[in-house]
Amino acid sequence: MSEIPEFLDQEPSPYSSDEPMPWYQVWIAAITKPNEQTFRDLAAQSNAKPGTAYLWIFISYLVTFIIVVGAQAAIGFPNIARQLSGYGMGDFPVEDMGGFLIGALVIAPFMAGIVVLFFMLSTALIQWIASLFGGTASYATLVYPFGAIYAPFMLASAMMSLLGLIPFIGMCFGLISIGIWVYQIVLQVLAVKAVNDLDTGKAAGAVLLPGLVLFVFVCCCLLIGLAAAGPIIGEVFSEINQGLY
Repeated sequence: MSEIPEFLDQEPSPYSSDEPMPWYQVWIAAITKPNEQTFRDLAAQSNAKPGTAYLWIFISYLVTFIIVVGAQAAIGFPNIARQLSGYGMGDFPVEDMGGFLIGALVIAPFMAGIVVLFFMLSTALIQWIASLFGGTASYATLVYPFGAIYAPFMLASAMMSLLGLIPFIGMCFGLISIGIWVYQIVLQVLAVKAVNDLDTGKAAGAVLLPGLVLFVFVCCCLLIGLAAAGPIIGEVFSEINQGLY
């Protein structure tokens, strides 16, 4: 088990009082004060517990899911219904959209639980890599600052999704979303660097390596799949060419 970082024992934090900071102040500090001391202070809070971070992620995803699915249903469902009716598949009353929304609400907590699980696994993997690089923190130390980063950005992504539904203007918000994603990566690197007492290169490696490994793995799987399906694809094109001539 990893030892407690020295800064948690030696440096008193202005946030580590008996009365914990409200969640919105923690989020604001994590997002608007991008420096190492911010994340050291957040990790040293008296209520900096993994359960709090899990709850933030769970609720944030629920809100995000409801907003996005509700907006897409309100905009997309009538269009789908009209298209299906135009193909002679019958009329689709408005009540069907209500049933769709009820089904979405039922599945939302299950999806939120999966998101929390992925958040736990990704944070644990990042901390494990940071430990290999000489990091001194533990999973429990990192997960609270990470929760303060992920939760508000999850809500921000929901708002970007809504604005992205606006024709033409949505393209601009797509570019903004990319900038927000990059800023989130920067905050994660700062958090890993702060709580693990690492340099910037090692902290960046801990954050980026899992995604890079996953990307390489997916690319290898695709290449293997294409190689295996190559003869079949060749036969299909051969038959098409024979049919044309």
